Amino acid sequence: MKQLIECVPNFSEGNNLAIIHQITEAIATVDGVRLLNVDPGKATNRTVVTFVGEPDAVVEAAYRAIRKAGELIDMTRHSGAHPRMGATDVCPLIPIANISMEETAEWARKLARLVGEDLHIPVYLYEAAQPNIERSNLSVIRAGEYEGFAEKIYLPEWKPDFGPTQFDAKRGATVIGAREFLVAYNINLNTTSTRRANAVAFDIREAGRVKKENGKSVLDDTGKPINIPGSLKSVKAIGWFIEEYGIAQISINLTNINITPLHIAFDETCKKATERGLRVTGSELVGLIPLKALTDAGKYFLEKQQRSSGVGEKELIRIAVKSLGLDELSEFKPEERIIEYLLAGENNQKLASLSLYDFADETASESPAPGGGSIAAYAGALGVSLATMVANLSSHKKGWDHRWQSFSIWAEKGQAFKAELLRLVDADTLAFNGIMEALALPKGTDLEKSIRNEAIQAATKKAIDVPFRVMEVAASGMELIRVMAIDGNPNSVSDAGVGALCARAAVMGAFMNVRINAKDYEDRNYVDDILSRGKLLEEKTIREEQEILAIVNEKING
Repeated sequence: MKQLIECVPNFSEGNNLAIIHQITEAIATVDGVRLLNVDPGKATNRTVVTFVGEPDAVVEAAYRAIRKAGELIDMTRHSGAHPRMGATDVCPLIPIANISMEETAEWARKLARLVGEDLHIPVYLYEAAQPNIERSNLSVIRAGEYEGFAEKIYLPEWKPDFGPTQFDAKRGATVIGAREFLVAYNINLNTTSTRRANAVAFDIREAGRVKKENGKSVLDDTGKPINIPGSLKSVKAIGWFIEEYGIAQISINLTNINITPLHIAFDETCKKATERGLRVTGSELVGLIPLKALTDAGKYFLEKQQRSSGVGEKELIRIAVKSLGLDELSEFKPEERIIEYLLAGENNQKLASLSLYDFADETASESPAPGGGSIAAYAGALGVSLATMVANLSSHKKGWDHRWQSFSIWAEKGQAFKAELLRLVDADTLAFNGIMEALALPKGTDLEKSIRNEAIQAATKKAIDVPFRVMEVAASGMELIRVMAIDGNPNSVSDAGVGALCARAAVMGAFMNVRINAKDYEDRNYVDDILSRGKLLEEKTIREEQEILAIVNEKING
């Protein structure tokens, strides 16, 4: 499987678009790299770039970008609100798929060596790429910033890991490393005071603040200042004033969103700001964010309202954006800011994303795909969607406020079934296309015949497994449909009934596809097993459908 890493270099230029364009063009010239996001900041005079690809391509693209930034950016003329120490200030590599942090760190060290030895830029390693834990923290490395490195670089303890031990006035120094996915996040305040913004930042950040009495630092027995930790783990934060917006912000790095998610950082900042007489007015993301961070935020804010969180992905994102105020300063476009959407690109759910008219037209065309397997998956998605609708309506029914959470849990299950079945709509067509591609392979020699037969068998197994998965998911949805028929909003009981019909059709239709494709698969033990399991699933689903329809008809008939 393909290894993927992300690179998020920060360049010390946020105003000159011509310079930024030349740097990003250097990245785009490398085959196998996809440029995902370019986020310039005027007040910070800093641009955050995000791109992904296989490790060797990413390292090459990062090298070219660092070289170009060194040519174009003059640090002797640079000023900005964000801490910085070089033209390319920091360049982290982040494991995305099928690669460990240890492997990613090794690629970071390779990049650092290239930059240091070939470009003669002083380079410091950080995070997972840095073996010396005392030098692994970015803020510690960058302390003193560009201006301080004129002296700092000559200290024995701050000898660069790669490159010359000499201050480079024009290009400064660069920090390269490997780390987990980091969310750069700014929270807006209704103040212009950097000092007050910093006070809130110190309240929340893990490092906290130095304890003071009568304006003096309190020291421990060894003479070191005593620190009062902040309220949030895995959070770095400072306050600053952004002239472009005319407000102070708290600039936050969420270094592990599994420990402190986006919504918790936001709510805690709101709490601490209120305690200091301030008000949070909104927030902004810098760069990209994982989809789950926003859907989790959407669920969190819906649950605080005691409303069902079993709504669609788009609605969860909309709730998150509005609740966090991510659109206060500029429009928030999910398709440009969510990393999964950018990585998926044009290959994301081609059939499932079509309009009803286009999907029907594509099905009715002379092309054999989408066929019965995709339609079965879509019928199943519609069936569980109807039951999910009943769950959401029941969650909001007047007089049932004490039951909202139970229905919300069922609605979330329904959303998971729906998402999986919609994925299988495209997966079934792709499986069919795989068989066609295998059949088209050359068969002139014995070797070619052997390769072709292996490819046909592998594609045929896929064409069996996909509709069988449709059967499993659609059959699992019957429990949700039954519960909604029995306990859901009585005004929507007919919707549960139609859902049962759709789910039954999905199971039976998908089983037809399993059976017809199984005829061409040579492993008869596998075929016998999956046909036996499929028959049991079909029989169970038919029984459940009949039981659900009996419940529905009894309620309709009164």
